Amino acid sequence: MNVPHIARPALDRRHFLKGVGTCIALPLLDAMIPSSATNAARHTASAAGVPRFVAMNAGLGFHKPFLFPETEGTGYKLTPYLEQIKDHSENFTVFSGLSHPNQSGNNGHASSMTWLTSAPRPGLAGFKNTISLDQLMARQIAGQTRMPFLTLSTRSSSLSWSANGVQIPAETSPSKLFQQLFVEGTAEEIASEIRDLHRGRSILDTVIKDAQRLNQSLGQRDRVKLDEYFTSVRDLEVRLQQNEEWVHKPKPQVNVDPPQDIDDSNDVLARQRLMYEMMALAIQTDSTRVITFNLGTLNSVPSNIEGVRSDWHNLSHHGKDEAKIDELKIIEIAEFQAFNEFLNRLTSIEEAGKSLLDHTSVLFGSNLGSAASHDWHNLPIIIAGGGYKHGAYVAHDRKNNTPLANVFVSLAQRMGLEIDRFGSSTAESVRGLERA
Repeated sequence: MNVPHIARPALDRRHFLKGVGTCIALPLLDAMIPSSATNAARHTASAAGVPRFVAMNAGLGFHKPFLFPETEGTGYKLTPYLEQIKDHSENFTVFSGLSHPNQSGNNGHASSMTWLTSAPRPGLAGFKNTISLDQLMARQIAGQTRMPFLTLSTRSSSLSWSANGVQIPAETSPSKLFQQLFVEGTAEEIASEIRDLHRGRSILDTVIKDAQRLNQSLGQRDRVKLDEYFTSVRDLEVRLQQNEEWVHKPKPQVNVDPPQDIDDSNDVLARQRLMYEMMALAIQTDSTRVITFNLGTLNSVPSNIEGVRSDWHNLSHHGKDEAKIDELKIIEIAEFQAFNEFLNRLTSIEEAGKSLLDHTSVLFGSNLGSAASHDWHNLPIIIAGGGYKHGAYVAHDRKNNTPLANVFVSLAQRMGLEIDRFGSSTAESVRGLERA
């Protein structure tokens, strides 16, 4: 007997997993589309001398003639930008000829989304981002610090992406960050925070039965997708449990005044400097070991930079206009000066017989090799600290670039992850990045 095919009704896109008095929205599943439509080892180092990781991205790039030296190797002549960080020349390496492949996206700046993931074709049809390097590290050391990671920005966008390809919101307020890290709550506030944590965990528990029933009615593809979704939900539950443990522990005391946020959104350099101060405190107190920082961009004139009269984004598209390049140089020198202050702070702090910079891998660079043409090849990359051999300029092939993700594998291994590849990597490191 022939059984006629019956087109299944589409699962309501607004379907929720329901528990007692609560519900959780589902991700988009195939079942919501009508049928007629088309183990990493845990790192257990002690608090003293543990590895840290910091990544900073300048979304408008850097004018490379002012950054890259003329000759490769050690003993190179300092360029205008490297002159600003010359006191640390033995503690950093400059790289050229690195990039992620297939970064042409839906706009000229789309590669900022994938700077720490290396996912191809950012923003184009069918694009889904992958987990960012910092989040992979944060999983490894979850529970060992009050904050498993910090994702920061001077404005709004974040460099961090979850395992499901969702962008993690950035903290833009240094005062709020200081409050989270160093200011003890009242007994009432702590009790309220614990209640919120319990409530979040109970919400996850109450939807399980509904999830099991739904799973039985889904196709194989949707089951895999739902399993990925609930893996991320369970990861959240683990973080909630870890957060409750930290609620009961006293926060570190720091002998600094709470910062005052900078209201002027165009004063990007002052915002960078203030956030750098908070980052150094967070690392020094072992409040976190993983930080990303989006340095920010502007479509307006940056405030409080003498000699700059044009909007920053327009200057990055200088068209080889010398006057524009001169103004751009002023801004970017100021960025390197702010970066130098951050390196100064890490160098001045001793931990386990070395400087904090020796224990911290610092990735500083951009997703654009040339903002003027939105070119994502030949990225400006500096690696500082982290116990690597430094002091050189390493020039990889500028036409046939080495995958930047190869650097990421080495950085991840240094944080205790037992991996041999990440994203578009083809090797576990790159020429010029060697352990000291």
